[in-house]
Amino acid sequence: MRLFVFGIGYSSRAFIDRVKDQFDWIGGTTRSAEKAGALEAQGIHAFVFDGTTPGDGISDALARASHVLVSIGPNESGDPVLNTHASDIAAARPDWIGYLSTVGVYGNHDGAWVDEETPCKPVSKRSVQRVAAENGWLAFADENALPVQIFRLSGIYGPGRNAFENFRKGTARRLIKPGQVFNRIHVADIAGVLEAAMAQPSTRIFNVTDDEPAPPQDVVAYAADLLGVEPPPETPFESADLSPMARSFYGENKRVSNRRVKQELDYTFLHPNYRIALQALRASF
Repeated sequence: MRLFVFGIGYSSRAFIDRVKDQFDWIGGTTRSAEKAGALEAQGIHAFVFDGTTPGDGISDALARASHVLVSIGPNESGDPVLNTHASDIAAARPDWIGYLSTVGVYGNHDGAWVDEETPCKPVSKRSVQRVAAENGWLAFADENALPVQIFRLSGIYGPGRNAFENFRKGTARRLIKPGQVFNRIHVADIAGVLEAAMAQPSTRIFNVTDDEPAPPQDVVAYAADLLGVEPPPETPFESADLSPMARSFYGENKRVSNRRVKQELDYTFLHPNYRIALQALRASF
């Protein structure tokens, strides 16, 4: 089997590391020659892809790919992979195509539960683009009779990207917006869900998210407790100094269900809530 990954980053790399022994060949894209060289040194065949034109060697690699994962976000021009390499993927007819999306496509639901059947009502520009990209991939699946699985990810964390790192860097904050909750997902569970889904190719949407939507300040306070330090002072959301993107996240309040992943993929989460995950991360911090 041969795996091709568009956009080797934090989540897709965790997937590669988990399934690498199942593939005879693994390749993927990055945006710079420097990063490509680093991937080559690690045994991953790397291709430079800027998202605007077909990348050198990618068409030939896709022609022999049995599995394709897309981990590149859309832009004003649409989905970069569909725009440049859709015909290559269609011609190769891989056994499995995965697309990493976001739970941001649901928009704001004032704290109510959502699942994969909930209509999307995106708020931010990037989420509107994600919905368009998802629809593009679903249309591609239908037109070419190929399985495309869409994975809507919650807020991603894991080694090197977690609340402890914020304390280490001095950027930990405890923002308070009454009623606000977020779901999260440990990067190891993203990799695990992708592996489970890959074994059951279909055209399907899956929420990849933990069991427990929780207020963000609770996560910060729990991390402080594990570190044995005082939590940062509470800061009202209205007066917080936030970037427009960070502030927009707080405009989307919902509880995301992972029931489909558990029932259809028979997947057991390694880190079903932030407390279990932070305890494990603290042991190696």
